[in-house]
Amino acid sequence: MVKEIMKDLLFLGQKAETATKEDIAIAKDLLDTLAAHKEHCVGMAANMIGERRAIIAIAEGNELTAMLNPVIVKKSPRTYKTTEGCLSIPGEREVERHEWVEVKYRDINWNREKRKFTGFEAEIIQHELDHLEGKLV
Repeated sequence: MVKEIMKDLLFLGQKAETATKEDIAIAKDLLDTLAAHKEHCVGMAANMIGERRAIIAIAEGNELTAMLNPVIVKKSPRTYKTTEGCLSIPGEREVERHEWVEVKYRDINWNREKRKFTGFEAEIIQHELDHLEGKLV
């Protein structure tokens, strides 16, 4: 189900709680909401739809991927500066990102996954993980 985008900065500033298998429905709502905004959005965190759970969704080309309890286990030593915007917060902000990240997470079927992401997908994941930490980016 497509959900309304959360814009309350106090809510968005709270750290996410660990997702459980029962939160897969939230992950599906997050994927639906990302799909509805795909023309101008490439990633979302669950707090952006009003859910304080550690769940993100990203666009990988035409594919949408949900990650429950994502954690970066390795990251590139090299970083770069870029400017990012967000559906929940007006404007753009400068941030520093790693060139690649390796992430472990549960997929939409609650299977364990571990993948390396580079380039723009790595940037999207880092942005969404900031949301899960309550960082307003």
